[in-house]
Order: sequence, then structure tokens, then C-alpha cells
Amino acid sequence: MVDVITVLLLSILAGLLGSLVGLGGSLVTTPALVALGVPVKYAIAAGMVTIIATSSGSASSYVREKIVNVKAAMFLEMFTIVGAIAGASVTSIVPAKLLYFFFAAFLLTSFVGIGRRGREEVPQAVNQDGLARWLQLEGSYHDKSLGKDVNYKLTRPALGGAGMFVAGIAAGMLGIGAGAFKVSIHELILKMPSKVSTTTSSFIIGMTALAGASVYIFSGLLYLDLAAPMMIGTTLGAFLGGRSLNRIRSSTLRRLFLVVVLLIMVEMLYKGVTA
Repeated sequence: MVDVITVLLLSILAGLLGSLVGLGGSLVTTPALVALGVPVKYAIAAGMVTIIATSSGSASSYVREKIVNVKAAMFLEMFTIVGAIAGASVTSIVPAKLLYFFFAAFLLTSFVGIGRRGREEVPQAVNQDGLARWLQLEGSYHDKSLGKDVNYKLTRPALGGAGMFVAGIAAGMLGIGAGAFKVSIHELILKMPSKVSTTTSSFIIGMTALAGASVYIFSGLLYLDLAAPMMIGTTLGAFLGGRSLNRIRSSTLRRLFLVVVLLIMVEMLYKGVTA
């Protein structure tokens, strides 16, 4: 297969980037492994391991520091799982080309919407709707980069759930983690602070990937000689990212996320044209 040291270093980078922007890390590992000669199905299976390890490696730090909004994560994950099942069920019905273009357009609007938040460090006050108040979707965390506590309230969970359902469909139909879609929904619809959005996404995608990984394991596509160094490297990278995130300003994380969104958008357009 591939040199172990190369895989280890690649996985550390994937875990670090994934934990900082709320993605699983497979955005880095899967195309890189394919470029290094790994068959695409094995690369995708290994990518699932990357997502789980990224989530596990960073979530413990995020939960301990109370940055993750666990209530919002549990509520939104229900819609994601149902959407993923629906997406996997109708893969043969909807042309992949249309989906790629649709999600590229969605990412473009997300890029513009999140970009407008600019240097915002503390979230603006929002008016909670009835469902958000009933679910008690609010929280606070200590922002080490600002040296103060940040209090926030979330809104429009029903619309956010609908968006997460669509993100789940993307994950099920296109074989992606959909982390970029989830972070965008968190910020633009529910009005999550950037750090809460990133950490909650990392928390959610681990649960989603765990279900997907079981399919690859039982199908015999998980190559342990490849998965083992990836698990170690990704966990290490995610741990480093988890320890670093709260020391980085939200505006810096937002710019990093926008760069990743731009890359994914280009990838979606390319796949839409070539599908």
C-alpha cells in the first residue's frame, strides 16, 4: 500500500485541520490516498476512520471546556441520520450531477453569508422562537482568545433540522461527511458562534461516521495496515487541534473555514461537470 510514515503525517494534518474547522478530515485523506495509489473504496473506508478519530480526539476537549452545545447536537443529529438513510435509499433516482451543482450553489451562499460576519468575535443577540426556548438551546463558554465568557442563544431549530436533513441526504448520496454544510447551517440558521458551530459539528459527524464505518468493516474494505496509522495520526492531530481551538480568535477560524469551503465548492463543481 503506502508508506506508514507518509500516512501518519497525512493523518496528523487531517486531524488538525478537521478539528479546527468542524470537518472530519476525510477531505484531506481520501483524495490524498487515491493520489498515492490506494483504491478509492479502501480510501473512502479509511476516511471513515479518519472522521471517527477526529471526532473522538477533539470532542473530549470541546465537551470538557463546554464549547459543544450537546442539546443542539442531539436534536440536529436525528435529522442528519434520517436524511442519510433517505439519501442512501434514493441514490439511483436523482442524478449525481444535479446534486453536485446544488450543493456547490449552497456552499456559495454559505461562503457569502459567513464571510459577511467578518471579524465578529462575540455573537449578536438573537430572538429565540418558541421551540428554541422549549429546548433550552442556549449556552456559554470561556473564550481563551478573548479572555472572557461568551453567552449565546440559538434560534430556528426547526429550520435548522430541515437543513440538517438535507445535509444528511448529501452525506448518504454523495459519500461525503457534509461537515461544511453542517457548520454553515449552524452559523447561518441557528446563529451559533463560530467556535460552538465548529465543535458541535465535530461532535455530530463522529456519530454519523460510526454508522457508516460499520458497513465498510463488514464489507471487508477496511484495510487495517492502513487504518491503524491513520487512527493514531488523526487522533493526535485532532487532540492538538482541540487544545488549540479555544486560543484562536473566531475570525481566524472563520477565514480558515472559508478557504476550506472554497476548495470543496470547486471540487463539487468539478465533479458536477465530469459526472
